[in-house]
Formats: sequence, C-alpha cells, structure tokens
Amino acid sequence: MSHHLTKDMAIETPDALSKMDIRVYYEDTDAGGVMYYANYLKFFERGRTEWLRRLGVNQSELAAKEHRIFVIKKVEIQYRKPARLDDLLAIHSQITRLGRASIHFDQSALRNGELLCESSIQVGCVDANTFRPAGLTHELKTLLEKAQN
Repeated sequence: MSHHLTKDMAIETPDALSKMDIRVYYEDTDAGGVMYYANYLKFFERGRTEWLRRLGVNQSELAAKEHRIFVIKKVEIQYRKPARLDDLLAIHSQITRLGRASIHFDQSALRNGELLCESSIQVGCVDANTFRPAGLTHELKTLLEKAQN
C-alpha cells in the first residue's frame, strides 16, 4: 500500500458498515430546537471522511500525491423524523457500489436505533487540477473493495 494511504494513520480492518456517533448541538438546530435538514448532509460527510481516515486514507495526501479528490455527484435523501438538540445520532455508512471513478454509499442517521434520515450518495473521483473524472487508484480501489465485502 502506498505511503499516502497509511502515513500517521491508525488503520482498522475494513468493515462493511461504518458507525460514527455525533451529537446535535445548538448551532445545528433552528429556533425550535430541531436540527436543520441540511446538517444531515454535513454529518454524512463526516461519517464518510472519518471512515476513510480510520481505514488509513489521507485525503490531503491523496490530493497532493495522486492528484485525486472526491466530489459529490448525486444525492438522494429521505427525511423520516426530526433530530433535536442534544440528540446523540449514530451515522451509518456503507459502500454499495464501486465504479471506475466513483463510490456509491448508503448512509443513515439513527437515534437510539430509530431511523431519522437515509440517503444514497454518489461520490466521484476527479483530477485535483482539472476536475475531470479520474479513476480510483489501484490501492484505494482494493482497500474499498475489502471494505465493501
């Protein structure tokens, strides 16, 4: 595995489902104490990013050395119930499909096991200089395939 995927990272064995807890703070809510709907997307971003980080993927080094960055291509989201101030949410992330230059995720936000929001998110891999689609590196694709299965 190349240096930029593992340097200074605590590497975990890839799991098919990543879980991350995150608290709803006052800044995440409206005047009624309900979490603003767009913050689910922020929390899902953190879930994907932290999972990659635990797997040993350093996105800054991936951009600098391989000229690869991730962008969101498509989002489908369904809101079921509101999250509220001080709720502790479990963010679940799972890869559902890998393309040549894309990663498809299913993600959900749960409170005490109750589904609040779910999404399907397609992440594209692009060249950091041209922003044109660029294939996932072999090492990254291999790592993500292990995490997918």
